Amino acid sequence: MPDWIRDRAWIAARIPHQGSMCLLDGVVAWDTASIRCTAVSHTHPDNPLRAHGRLAAVCGIEYAAQAMAVHGALLSEAAPGCGVQQRPRRGYLASVRRLVLQVERLDDVPAPLEVTAERISGEGATVLYAFAVNAAGRTLLSGRATVILDAAALGDHTN
Repeated sequence: MPDWIRDRAWIAARIPHQGSMCLLDGVVAWDTASIRCTAVSHTHPDNPLRAHGRLAAVCGIEYAAQAMAVHGALLSEAAPGCGVQQRPRRGYLASVRRLVLQVERLDDVPAPLEVTAERISGEGATVLYAFAVNAAGRTLLSGRATVILDAAALGDHTN
């Protein structure tokens, strides 16, 4: 798939977040274990995660979660025999651990964000990622996130 397809419109077509809530602008690189995305929406005054005119650093978790969702979409589309676009399994952020915030805010960072996520493990309905949000060579936040896939299906025992 050419790199130009992995722009904001491509991303928005594959994650549930639409409009200004789709925070990522593009996929810079990816493989089966990791993804690197870029974003400038942290500088937008209408960023939906802003509160009291500020975008707290903890909001970087949502940037990372969207990168994880995009990674899942890319893996799904790259699966053998997948000739058509299919919606990836819906994921829910179950926990964030080892969160380290190096800054208080993201909105005062002028450089584009580089959002990385590395799949550490995952089987069935649970995936563990390490993530980081960087800008201009500086780590702004990092941590680990557990994602539950198809959480609604886990509670459905009628099938």
